[in-house]
Amino acid sequence: MFKHLLVPVDGSDVSKKSLKRVAALAKADGAAVTLVYVSDPLPPMVYSDSTMGYGISQKEHAKVCEAYAKDVFKKATTALGAGIKVKSLHIANSNLSEGILDGAKKAKADVIVMASHKRTGIKGILLGSETHEVIVHSKLPVLVLG
Repeated sequence: MFKHLLVPVDGSDVSKKSLKRVAALAKADGAAVTLVYVSDPLPPMVYSDSTMGYGISQKEHAKVCEAYAKDVFKKATTALGAGIKVKSLHIANSNLSEGILDGAKKAKADVIVMASHKRTGIKGILLGSETHEVIVHSKLPVLVLG
């Protein structure tokens, strides 16, 4: 049914658990998988115990994000198992849903397969739902794994 799956990964337990289902779907359809990790391009401001803060340089931040993305991709590729064609894509975007949609476009995917953190109530209001944002703004089908 689908030939190219875009799968957002972030290293969370929810993301890791969904990879077994992604593998089954990819094998059943003979589909390729592109893993996407979205990181914030702006380094966070870090504060010490004193009133003086110190920042992390843009270059250091990018290096750390790239290293983390590589680690997430390696673990996700291992979890998917052999026999699946896997590519990876690291996107820098401060808006997670925009980054995922940009990744889908760059990868030329025909479906986005993502796990939901199932945030509801106050958590849903405060933290938002990236899955919901992707569904609302995507021109591709979005398969949500619970």
